[in-house]
Amino acid sequence: MGGAVVVGVDGSPTSLAAVDVAAREARMRSVGLRLVHAFVWPAMHVPAGPSLLGPAHGALREDTERMMREAVERAGAHAPDVHVDQAVIAGEPLSALEAQSRDAALLVVGSRGQGRFAGVLVGSVAVHLAGHSRCPVLVVRGRPDPVGPVLVAVDGSAEGRAAAEFASLEAAMRGAELAAVHVSADAHSGAPRAEGERILADALSGIDRPGVEVAASARLVTGPVRQALIEESEGAQLLVVGARGLGGFAGLILGSVSQAVLHHAHCPVAVVRHRGNEE
Repeated sequence: MGGAVVVGVDGSPTSLAAVDVAAREARMRSVGLRLVHAFVWPAMHVPAGPSLLGPAHGALREDTERMMREAVERAGAHAPDVHVDQAVIAGEPLSALEAQSRDAALLVVGSRGQGRFAGVLVGSVAVHLAGHSRCPVLVVRGRPDPVGPVLVAVDGSAEGRAAAEFASLEAAMRGAELAAVHVSADAHSGAPRAEGERILADALSGIDRPGVEVAASARLVTGPVRQALIEESEGAQLLVVGARGLGGFAGLILGSVSQAVLHHAHCPVAVVRHRGNEE
């Protein structure tokens, strides 16, 4: 798996939790970990010094150094053998994270931030990041069950198949079961049930690859998509969804379903884009 695992750092408790998760993800993938902090210069226009850590003197530099030092220590505690580097960038955080995602294996962020990353995953910014990152985005939230399955939502789209492929790798690395779920308005009647079973079979048929072994299950669920996914996420260690979908997942990362999953899932959420959508 090429590229490092990138994690956004802002000093908030949720970003530190994201560092913990990102360190474990890097260890499982046998890749490096990159800690990224980005900020917009305050209105007083503090002059930049020669250090990558911002001003040559003052509270801003000290605060940044302390924040990054704590993040490095957290990463080392969870994955002592993983190489860790840092990127402290003067610029808008969302753009910085998107740029870093171009060469990354995975981008990890907390569900809420503070300070210079405030609002990174609230409202339209979350939609943008999930829809434009060049690698999968893992949003750390909820209370995952460490022995639960990796849950993937499939809908018959290319994005759903990409999500299933990513989820199978996560399940294999974690030694967890892969649980594929398809949500239908009426999975109990003949035609919708047959279609749902076909979608599930198609998604699971694409996960077989040399060296990847994972126990998989498939289930049809009836009901509103967002509520069904939130309920299904309870007891899971990770929920994986495609960045866009068809049918029941229309507008998944464009509207209310995405907001509900990112804000109310009981476990971390990974959002996967189909590679064919990259410009």
